[in-house]
Amino acid sequence: MNLIVAIDEQNAIGKGGDLLCHLSADLKHFKALTTGHTVVMGSRTYLSLPRRPLPDRRNIVLTRQDASLFEGAEVVRSVEEILALKDEVFIIGGGQVYEQLLPYADRLYITRIRHTFPDADTFFPAIDYSRWQLVSREAFPADDKNPYE
Repeated sequence: MNLIVAIDEQNAIGKGGDLLCHLSADLKHFKALTTGHTVVMGSRTYLSLPRRPLPDRRNIVLTRQDASLFEGAEVVRSVEEILALKDEVFIIGGGQVYEQLLPYADRLYITRIRHTFPDADTFFPAIDYSRWQLVSREAFPADDKNPYE
């Protein structure tokens, strides 16, 4: 199981039901990693997507809400159902789903935004970095399509 997330300097991941910011390079990276795989998200994340379901991916929503609200996605009701999936899974948010599934993750794909968003209202859980081995790291400077490093 993979978790993929963009977080700021204080582990913020969202504000007002949306991403902290739009980083073109990160969105392309997200698409490249997740296309052809299963993506799992909470109901608010699914409903915040500009295009639903995410194309070329199996979309699964972890929720207690009525499945008819999530057209084009499969609905599961428990973490156990996600753990039983045989696919390569990418957990894509939001905060509660990350918190529930972080203990089961095999890989973390983290984009660290070199900025703090004081009005953020959704956060990624604390990461025990001693549990993880860094496999690769890339740095991308801010530019006209990516306002933050």
